[in-house]
Amino acid sequence: MITAEEKPFLSLFENFSQVGKVMWIGLRPASRKAIKEVSEVNVTETGLEGDRATKNSPTNKRQVTLIQHEHLAAAASFLGKENIDPNLTRRNIVVKGINLNALKGRKFSIGSAVLEMTGFCFPCSRMEENLGMGGFNAMRGHGGITCRVIETGKIKIGDKIKVKENEA
Repeated sequence: MITAEEKPFLSLFENFSQVGKVMWIGLRPASRKAIKEVSEVNVTETGLEGDRATKNSPTNKRQVTLIQHEHLAAAASFLGKENIDPNLTRRNIVVKGINLNALKGRKFSIGSAVLEMTGFCFPCSRMEENLGMGGFNAMRGHGGITCRVIETGKIKIGDKIKVKENEA
């Protein structure tokens, strides 16, 4: 493994100017069913309690999905809209103030739960249905991230998102 001493730029990956904040939480009870907005949620070993992803195994890499509030604004702009209702993106948690892409391969806490980013959440054809013509392309590069649960806990609106120290 290459160290920060060998490649000093690697230390930049540890720098975050602020913590993020949970702005919205939604649960998808079943495919193509309405999202249930909640102010808090229990995080189980397989995902968010009440979300359809909890039916997956504990090793599933897509137990929880996050999207940036700032990216909703960008996608809305691409569509010529004032804003996008988070329900329409079919993601679980909207966060503000932290670049989710910078969490690649990282563990982070939200409330009392700990998650790990496992990949990017690319848009699907539902974005065209939910956001209108051009919705798919508006969400490209702005679809958020997928995560798996490392430690169970509770997440509430207003909770902070804090990056964990990288374990060497």
